[in-house]
Amino acid sequence: MRIVLVGPPGAGKGTQATRLAEKLRVPHISTGDLFRANISQQTDLGKLAKSYMDAGNLVPDEVTIAMAKDRMEQPDAVNGFLLDGFPRNVSQAEALDELLQTEGIKLDAVLDLEAPEEEVVKRIAGRRICRNDSSHVFHVSYKKPTKEGVCDVCGGELYQRDDDSEATVRTRLEVYHTQTEPIIDYYKAQGLVTTVSAMGKVADVTDRAMSALPGS
Repeated sequence: MRIVLVGPPGAGKGTQATRLAEKLRVPHISTGDLFRANISQQTDLGKLAKSYMDAGNLVPDEVTIAMAKDRMEQPDAVNGFLLDGFPRNVSQAEALDELLQTEGIKLDAVLDLEAPEEEVVKRIAGRRICRNDSSHVFHVSYKKPTKEGVCDVCGGELYQRDDDSEATVRTRLEVYHTQTEPIIDYYKAQGLVTTVSAMGKVADVTDRAMSALPGS
């Protein structure tokens, strides 16, 4: 299975990507992980990406595409992969198509995780992270700590990340609508898109996504 997962920030792409990749026994390839791996291993692409990031600029598409190409050519991705956060725009989607064509393979499905905008804002803006360990995540509505502002796990201080503020979330959604959403129409023209509701329990969303895949 070769799958692209799309959806607005806060739709739960990361969570679903991990679960789906595990069920399908394919690697979960996320743009964030690609950047972190290349930068920490100080690859040529990592150094190049870091130079743009350090200057406060967006990493050009060709660098992102080269990283994705390199990752998809690893032995564990021979029989499939799940892409999360890539492609991010139509030019990246076109480059991915070209890349797969040269390998004689194609995408099996594009899953579009859908959640109402206000729900997405509520999910992200309500998130609180532990200063001691960022994997300890709470929520002001959905997963309240026993004591306000204090992590249940280690007693660390809970805080809201700058990029989780409501204003920043709305800006990120605007970027998603203008840059990433057009890839949904691009893939719809190829008959690849299935919309999956991202509302409800995590396990239910996973079940819906699995049912949406061809041959399921």
